[in-house]
Amino acid sequence: MQRVLRVAGWSFLGLASLVALFLVYQLFITDLFNARSQAIATEELEFTLVARRAAIEVASTSTTTTQPVENPEPLPDPLPELFLEPEAPMGTPFGRIVIGKIGLDAVLFEGVDRETLQLGPGHMPGTPLPGQPGNAVISGHRTTYGRPFFDLDQMVIGDSISVETALGTSVYTIRQILVVRPTDVWVTDPIDGAWLTLTTCNPKFSAAERLIIQAELSDGPNLDYVSSLTASVLRAAA
Repeated sequence: MQRVLRVAGWSFLGLASLVALFLVYQLFITDLFNARSQAIATEELEFTLVARRAAIEVASTSTTTTQPVENPEPLPDPLPELFLEPEAPMGTPFGRIVIGKIGLDAVLFEGVDRETLQLGPGHMPGTPLPGQPGNAVISGHRTTYGRPFFDLDQMVIGDSISVETALGTSVYTIRQILVVRPTDVWVTDPIDGAWLTLTTCNPKFSAAERLIIQAELSDGPNLDYVSSLTASVLRAAA
């Protein structure tokens, strides 16, 4: 009987050691991997932004010609220029997200698959890039791989979030904070105007829920366009 108890005791100790090692790996070793990935991505981002800015400049200088129309209909007041940005290849860095309140300054990647989110916060394909009209969605880890969104629960309505891309720096002001179920994918649906939606697991050390931060564009290259478009829609609906 004593032998059985001794074997069981050593087995439990071994299992506890494995669990402890796993926790150390998840909470600390993955942070080291992420720090290295972010350092490499920071260097790569400098060259990526130069190339993407050049592509934007080329696209903005290209023009199309149209044939004159006799007795054209009067046109509404033209909207300010919309500055477009090309999509980024999957898994590549394309910008930075900065939230001073929680000390976040991280390189953004295109994609929200498991491998990409291990590198840093990822932009959800199929949603607009930050700075563009619509609902740009960014996901990030809460407790592993650098835990970029660890303190996202400290944000409150009115706080600011900055995102730098090749287009420039877009500033967002938080308008809504939600906790939803993982199946509530409606938070990624299109929204009129220009919005940034941040998603992460909730509560900390659990994936039972999702913490959602939704912020509205308050400054940036496309603010005039978005504001004018919104005003036009409201006038048309009046």
